[in-house]
Amino acid sequence: MSKFNTANTRASVSSPVKSEHSASSTTFEGGPGFSRDAKSELFLLAVTNMVGEQTFYEKADNRDSRYATLIHAVAVSDPDWTARFLAWLRSGANMRSASLVGGLEAAKAMIAAGIPGGRQVVASVLQRPDEPGEALAYWTSTHGRAIPKAVKRGVADAAARLYTERAVLKWDTASKGYRFGDVLNLVHADAKANWQADLYTHILDRRFGRDEEVSESLRMIAANRALRAMADERPEVLLDADALRQAGMTWEDVLSLAGSKVDKARLWEALIPSMGYMALLRNLRNFDDAGVSDEAAQKVAAKLADPDEVARSRQFPMRFLSAYRAAPSLRWGYALEKALDASLANVPELSGRTLVLVDTSGSMNSGFSRDGSLMRWDAATVFGLALARRCEAADVVSFSDGWYGNRTATKVFDPRPGESLLRSVDRWKSGGYFLNGGTDTAGAVQRHYSGHDRVVILTDEQAAYTGYGDVTAAVPKDRMVYTWNLAGYQRGHAPSGTGTRHTFGGLTDAGFRMIPLLEAGRNSDWPF
Repeated sequence: MSKFNTANTRASVSSPVKSEHSASSTTFEGGPGFSRDAKSELFLLAVTNMVGEQTFYEKADNRDSRYATLIHAVAVSDPDWTARFLAWLRSGANMRSASLVGGLEAAKAMIAAGIPGGRQVVASVLQRPDEPGEALAYWTSTHGRAIPKAVKRGVADAAARLYTERAVLKWDTASKGYRFGDVLNLVHADAKANWQADLYTHILDRRFGRDEEVSESLRMIAANRALRAMADERPEVLLDADALRQAGMTWEDVLSLAGSKVDKARLWEALIPSMGYMALLRNLRNFDDAGVSDEAAQKVAAKLADPDEVARSRQFPMRFLSAYRAAPSLRWGYALEKALDASLANVPELSGRTLVLVDTSGSMNSGFSRDGSLMRWDAATVFGLALARRCEAADVVSFSDGWYGNRTATKVFDPRPGESLLRSVDRWKSGGYFLNGGTDTAGAVQRHYSGHDRVVILTDEQAAYTGYGDVTAAVPKDRMVYTWNLAGYQRGHAPSGTGTRHTFGGLTDAGFRMIPLLEAGRNSDWPF
């Protein structure tokens, strides 16, 4: 009889988020807490960190301080890994504030340790025209007015790459503490061409109120100025889509100029062709309120549903749920469903039986979006139901701990064939699947595991003490357990990184790509 080569034998595989094998501490709720190495802790924190935002268990200042401390340590111990990670965090994970702060803090640590590369790290995380000013505002408010040369040069590299006529018109506003002119005065960015040298002169003149003349090379800025002057006497010019595009007019500026002088529906229809993806997504309610035509709405819907546009927009899947809930008209529903599906393209198809456990304890009811319309359990639900749709067979369970014994500890969700993901999420919310209370993860696993090929737990990992030990103890050691971390707290609820226990996380679907790799017996690495 074979002792080692059995049907359940799995190759030993590893994943990047690694923890200790035995718990050395506790979670915030008193369950066994597994500490992670610095890179793993930093990764999970960074991909969920909105910077300056308080979570259920961690104050904003404490969270930001932990993030900076981790960045400092890893930047010195492995500067190459840190540089690749932060560039990916901005461009791949689309975490704007976390990558900006991370880049500046990494540069600070590298400069102090005499390690080259801080300039390149800073430049890599600045990807939007307002971010050079954001970087200087963060540095001076956090570290004082003395700015190291490497940081200045990194900001200058970004400014030279990002400052265009359109960028000036959209982003250089009086509401900012650091205007484009302030950035140029501080970092002395090199112009890459004659037109940019003219633009720099205009930016400085604009900052100090002496921009009466506009260089002939700056055609968009000249057109913008002419259009604004004309709009006072002829507001109908704001309905000319071509003129608006040539003048680099933002939809915010046009609405402000038009006031009540132009029909709102016609105005939106003129603006729609030049609006970016995010602008369209956030204005669906305004389109409905203004009464834009079905023809215009169809153009918007076609762009929203286009997989290539979704990929270019780099929107989080949660953004489509937020738009769906905010838009009053049914005409956007199918387009948003298609967009959500496209944003979840990395979710793999999984054979066999999968148990999907969605944490709906009280800590998962903390705010997930700035406006408070989405909660952390909303994200867990979207990712959990999206995964279940790709499984050959899936059991989906909402779990908590029963809350003082007078509430349901777990509740099984019944997926319906052909039901859209957005409708499923709606049914989850309206059907009482948010349970509240504590976090009995071990109890939920023990209660619902029944020979499944794998278990996926979507959670903040802050399991309560139950006496069961490791929350995955009820799952045989030859079956895979994946934890999807949605909060980035310091300690996890189970070991991770080797064998059949693995953790990944973030606000996009990228982590799901690890599952088929690990189950095929191949090691999974960082996504950058």
